[in-house]
Amino acid sequence: MPTVALILSIVLAALFVAGGAAKLIGIPAMRADAERFGLSYPGFRLIGLLECAGGTGLLTGSLWKPLPAFAAVGLLLLLAGAVAYHVRAKDPVPKTAGPVVVGLLVAVAGVLQIAG
Repeated sequence: MPTVALILSIVLAALFVAGGAAKLIGIPAMRADAERFGLSYPGFRLIGLLECAGGTGLLTGSLWKPLPAFAAVGLLLLLAGAVAYHVRAKDPVPKTAGPVVVGLLVAVAGVLQIAG
C-alpha cells in the first residue's frame, strides 16, 4: 500500500473508531446527538458499531485486498446519512460540512487503496 494511502487510512480509521466507540459507550454528547437527530439510542449505537467496523476495514488490505474499498463505500454511505441528518436538524454549515470533508477523504483513501 502506498505511504499516502496508509497514512490517510490510519488517520481515518482512528477517527471512525474513536467516534464509533464514543457512541457505543454512550458519552453524554453522543446521547444528546441521538436525541437531537430523532434517533433511538440503540440505533445510534448501531451507527457507532458500523463506524468502528468501517474504520477497522480501512486497514485490512493485507487480509483481502478489496476489503478497504468495501469499507470506504460503507463509510461513505454512513457519511451521506450523517449529512442528511445534519441538514434535517438545521445544523449550521460548519457542522454539516464535517461529514462532507471526511467523506471526500474517505473517497480518496478508497481510490488509493484500489489503485495501490
